[in-house]
Amino acid sequence: MPDLSRRAVIATAAVVPLAACVPAGRGGGPVPAATTAPAGEPSFFAPDIYAAVTTEPFPVPAVPLGEIDPQFRRRVVDAPANQPPGTVVVDPKARYLYLVMPNGRAIRYGVGVGREGFAWAGSAVIHDKQAWPDWYPPKEMFMRQPELKKQMTELRSGIGMKGGPGNPLGARALYLWQNNKDTLYRIHGTIEPSTIGKNVSSGCIRMVNQDVMDLYERAPVNTTVVVLAG
Repeated sequence: MPDLSRRAVIATAAVVPLAACVPAGRGGGPVPAATTAPAGEPSFFAPDIYAAVTTEPFPVPAVPLGEIDPQFRRRVVDAPANQPPGTVVVDPKARYLYLVMPNGRAIRYGVGVGREGFAWAGSAVIHDKQAWPDWYPPKEMFMRQPELKKQMTELRSGIGMKGGPGNPLGARALYLWQNNKDTLYRIHGTIEPSTIGKNVSSGCIRMVNQDVMDLYERAPVNTTVVVLAG
């Protein structure tokens, strides 16, 4: 597997291990046109897939669809080439995440990805998953944004923010490991749906909560995650 350590980050700047989840910059470049799902495949075009969720420990607000370009809404498309079913593929350039299904199809989700200086590429596996995860910003983030400390408390694993509706990691997090080591990158939800389709994070892959909740149920632990070069 390619190394996802600091050497693999596509930048010469110092790596911030965990996504800040703070908007910065905008995505750019053309995005491929979507294809619709043929008969017999699950349809994700219905607006209610982004409706409010009231069955969670915390309320999940409806996604304000006016803030997200329609091309970044969940749908079934042709799968990326040469990827086996069950693989998660992230295309940072297009700002899409694919879950490959059988018969050459995939569920495609819009994502926010690393901004300039925080992009990365390579392969990892989903080592574990958490609902309503706690957030532990790394030391480098506190150095850049000392005001964050005012939002933190002492938790079981250190200084952080308890999981909940105001947590930048959103409703779910999938933790990416390589060679039995935590890469410190995650696929996670967001409380800022307007950032989907943009280059905004410190390397993590963010999704609207309804989408990351859907992926969470479909992608088990040990799923391979391939992040393409941007």
